[in-house]
Formats: sequence, C-alpha cells, structure tokens
Amino acid sequence: MENTRGRLYVCATPIGNLEDITIRVLNTLKEVDLIAAEDTRHTLKLLNHYEINKPLTSYHEHNKDKKGCELLDKLINGQNIALVSDAGMPGISDPGEDIIRLCIENEIEVEVLPGASAIITALVASGLSTEKFSFEGFLDRNKKKRRERLREIKGDNRTLIFYESPHRLLDTLKDMQEILNDRCMAAARELTKKYEEIVRGNISDIIKYFKAKSPRGEFVLIVEGGTKEEGDDDKFNELSIEQHILLYIDKGLSKKEAVKKVAKERNIPKRQVYNYSIEI
Repeated sequence: MENTRGRLYVCATPIGNLEDITIRVLNTLKEVDLIAAEDTRHTLKLLNHYEINKPLTSYHEHNKDKKGCELLDKLINGQNIALVSDAGMPGISDPGEDIIRLCIENEIEVEVLPGASAIITALVASGLSTEKFSFEGFLDRNKKKRRERLREIKGDNRTLIFYESPHRLLDTLKDMQEILNDRCMAAARELTKKYEEIVRGNISDIIKYFKAKSPRGEFVLIVEGGTKEEGDDDKFNELSIEQHILLYIDKGLSKKEAVKKVAKERNIPKRQVYNYSIEI
C-alpha cells in the first residue's frame, strides 16, 4: 500500500537580508500545504516579499506541545508542512527540535533545507579559529547559573559561540572577563542587516565599546577558546587550601613541595599556605 503520509520540510530563512534565501526553500514554500512559523506576522512579510500565498499557522515555545500534536496529525493524514523560524535554521535555540523529534519518532520523513546561519556567519567573520568550535546558545538569565556554566567551559580549547540579548550583554561580558580572563573575542550584531556591526578585540575592549555605545539588536558572541590549565584553576578554587595540599601529598609530594605548588596555583603567599599545612 502506498505511503500517503506527508513530509516535514525544515526551511532555513534569512537572518536579516531577505535575499539570503535559497531557490530551493522558496520553491518548497510555494508547494507545501501549510507553513508552521515561529511568528506568523514576521513570516508573512517574507512570504509577501516573494509573492507566496500559503496558509500559515503558529508554532512556538508556548504552544509547541498542543500544536506539535496537531501538526503531526496533519502530516500523518498526508499534508506536507514547511517549518520556519523567525531567522535562520529551525531547531537551533527554538522549539523546532521538538517537532522534528516528534516526526522522527512517528516515522514522518524530515527534510532539512540549508541556508543562512548567524552562528557560522559570525564565526567566520570573527577572525578566530574555525577549526573546532562549541555553540553554547543563550547563557542562563540567572547570574549564579551563568557564572557556573562559564566556569565549566573555561578550559574548553574550542572557539566558544554564544547568543545574547542587548539588555544582558554587558553583564554577560563582565562575567566572561572575570571568569574566562581577558581573551580575544568578537561581538556581532544585526548580521546581514543595514546596521550590521562586528566589533573585535579583547573582552575588556568590547565592554568599553558597548559602555560608550548602547547595545542594540541581537548579538552573537565569538570567544577564543581556553586552555586546560585555565580550566584547572577553578577546580582548585572548589577545594579548601587544606584539601588542595592533601591532594598533592596523596600524589606523593612532600608537604614542603605541596605547599609550594598550592601557593603558585592559587597565586597566594607560601607563608599563608604553610599556616594551613601545620595541622596536616
């Protein structure tokens, strides 16, 4: 019996400039039965620009559970659906991943149509290493959790990529400077749009720049990778000085050698460390 199920087309849309869309995506949007959009008003502007007249339905973070089931029913009953986000590839930092997973679990074919990507655009423009990189998305709004995550990735030697909103930019940069040290980075905003801007320098330079110029638009932050030694710094800070000394004594160092090593790693006077070692 012929399979009459529909197919989900995951369509990358422009991140700014409306011309940054593939012919394949345009043809798909013209041919599908329904377009599921993060913001139908935003997507309607794109469709009107290319004179595409297709039914639209909303699919976003706040209705993804209910709407996901509705879309799945339509796909099972033979409709072809295009999934789009406001900008870039659906499924990256948006609920597209949920409907994609739902389709795969229910044996609905999923076809991904590539296109514009803020992540890759900013990375290439940054001038930092593209050999290995890690996408972190948005750091947590909670300051404590944000700082915890930065400590966790401090020793990652890959180039780090983050999304950030303008009103949290300076707080995030200050945490990065304190925890990651003053690394090279690039801050990209309004990519492919009229007021596109890419600011490069050390983290402190970017802080100074956006203190003088109020941040506007959504940001992609590209930050130089760290070293294993930098990652180890925070591991030591989680130990008390006594625990730190014992760590090296257990590894076979004498108390004197352990005190010297702990003082160097914590950047504190040997006398201070020695005082903690007396009772060990």
